[in-house]
Amino acid sequence: MSYDPLHSISPGEGLDHVDSYWAATAGPSPGDDGRLQSPIETDVAIIGGGYTGLSCAFHLAKRYGVRPVVLEANRPVWGCSGRNGSFAGPALGRVSLSEWAARWGEVGARSLWAEAVSAVETVRSLIKEGNIDCDVQPDGRMRVAHARSTVKKLEEDASVLRSFGAEFEMLTPSEIGEKHFKGKEAHAALRTTYGFVLHPLKLGYGILHMAREAGATVHSASPVLHWSKHGQTHCLDTPDGKVYAKRIVFATNGYTNERLHPTLDSRLLPVLSNIVVTRPMTEAEIGESNFVTTDSISDTRKFLNYFRRLPDGRVMLGSRGPIRESGSAPHRDRLLQIIRRKFPALHSISADYFWGGWVALTPDYMPHVGHAEDDPTAFYAMGYCGSGVSAANQAGRRLAEYLGESKPVPVQLNAQPPRYPLARFRRVGQVAAFQWYGLSDALT
Repeated sequence: MSYDPLHSISPGEGLDHVDSYWAATAGPSPGDDGRLQSPIETDVAIIGGGYTGLSCAFHLAKRYGVRPVVLEANRPVWGCSGRNGSFAGPALGRVSLSEWAARWGEVGARSLWAEAVSAVETVRSLIKEGNIDCDVQPDGRMRVAHARSTVKKLEEDASVLRSFGAEFEMLTPSEIGEKHFKGKEAHAALRTTYGFVLHPLKLGYGILHMAREAGATVHSASPVLHWSKHGQTHCLDTPDGKVYAKRIVFATNGYTNERLHPTLDSRLLPVLSNIVVTRPMTEAEIGESNFVTTDSISDTRKFLNYFRRLPDGRVMLGSRGPIRESGSAPHRDRLLQIIRRKFPALHSISADYFWGGWVALTPDYMPHVGHAEDDPTAFYAMGYCGSGVSAANQAGRRLAEYLGESKPVPVQLNAQPPRYPLARFRRVGQVAAFQWYGLSDALT
């Protein structure tokens, strides 16, 4: 049976990284503390060794002198932290900029934008402090209208950015073709310099090294199979060990076992996202497509496509995956056809890599960072909705600030995450939503 976070206790135990472009080009892991094989006590135990858990561990150890213990089921940065689309941008969740003011008012929207920009700066500061070589590209983030009818969406978001005093430019189709790429489905673009692209697994390896150097312990092959609490002490059971902790952090996002703790129950909808990476473009293909931009790019479809040129001349494109992992195979050709459709000059390009991973959606399409309603010693960060490079590292930092100095998390993020209604039918609802999104995209 293929893994499904809604039904599986653990994503595995000591599994190697998926066969991705990132894994093939990241170099060796800096190492970890191995499998937990004996009982230990700690002030803070962190469940999950991705961006959230490692960022939290680093900031706790470096800034506050706490020596946290991180428990990772497989290898550090094994989940979506090591296999994502590589975009570090000012995105928190999947709520459009034009909806922010309606939800939180003008002051709240400005505050959330400041937090989103701060999230990007958190990634920059980690890279700088750790001297992490993770193939950072020049700043640039572009959202492209895939149809004439969606240009209005970009104009609405541009209006919000203008109200924030943020810098941006609206590009015409000819400007896109001259400066970035020539292709179809490019009727306008909203471009900012609030964001950049990088090598996500190299970034994760760098933060892993920083966390351990600062005093954190990171155990791989140590899935948490059971949680209990006795008095003021949390007890976490792994296959060969136990952790007794005063405080715990759930940092597993799309790979969360929601039966582990009541505060996780029915909060998330894990969905698959797939990525394809092509062979390197030829000089002729580059010349004809003019695909020279180093920006991160996404379009305006309901089934969002996100893509970029990699430093070695390959094209990476990601989009929604199947309902279950066992149905992933046909999506390789589907994503490759999207590249060929968007870039007619690449009509004969082939794929060298294809993989997928679980991202986590929340009912309100926003991430949530806080603690259980009935237990101020049980913390969580979850629901990045596919924007985890910046959001997860920021969430880890915010958790550390709260744990270390009781600094409050921004109000837009620290509300209790809502539960999905009729949670047992989430997959049925996902199928219906996918059908609707597909129809909406076809109509545009």
